[in-house]
Amino acid sequence: MNRTYTDDPDHDYGPTRTQQRRDALAVLELAQQLVDLPPSRLAKLDLPEDVLREIANTRKITSHIARKRQLGFLAKTMRKHDSEVFDGVRAALGENRERQRQETAAMHRLEATRDRLLDDEDNALPQLIATYPQLDRQHLRSLLRQARLEREKNKPPRAYREIFQLLKDLAAAGDE
Repeated sequence: MNRTYTDDPDHDYGPTRTQQRRDALAVLELAQQLVDLPPSRLAKLDLPEDVLREIANTRKITSHIARKRQLGFLAKTMRKHDSEVFDGVRAALGENRERQRQETAAMHRLEATRDRLLDDEDNALPQLIATYPQLDRQHLRSLLRQARLEREKNKPPRAYREIFQLLKDLAAAGDE
């Protein structure tokens, strides 16, 4: 009788090769994220000394293929440690992604407000004034006129950008 590896249900065969590949790719992706982080953010993370050393080595390399090879070596170094060592790092990076999503959404809201002001000033401006009573109305109206002229004459959007900056400053002051 031929026996196969599945005949013994009590035996633990470990992760499949596919799962091992997925795990290795996840570590490689984490290694890439760590290399891409600014040094100030990297210093805040609790990483083993050998991993920090390999991250520094990887950053020094400019050749694409050599950098890719060094990144693989960094991932190999990271796999030597227990995965629990990097749980805090993964949590911090995930938290960072959520904050980036929130900042992007806020920026899109400001852009939409700017576009509403340019397209329908009569309705959008009173809403903005109600939200931000400290708003310099005269300056904003002047910027809106300039932005419309720039758009009509196909000039660089200097006032358009200034409106966005003004709205961004108002939102930041309102958050504080």
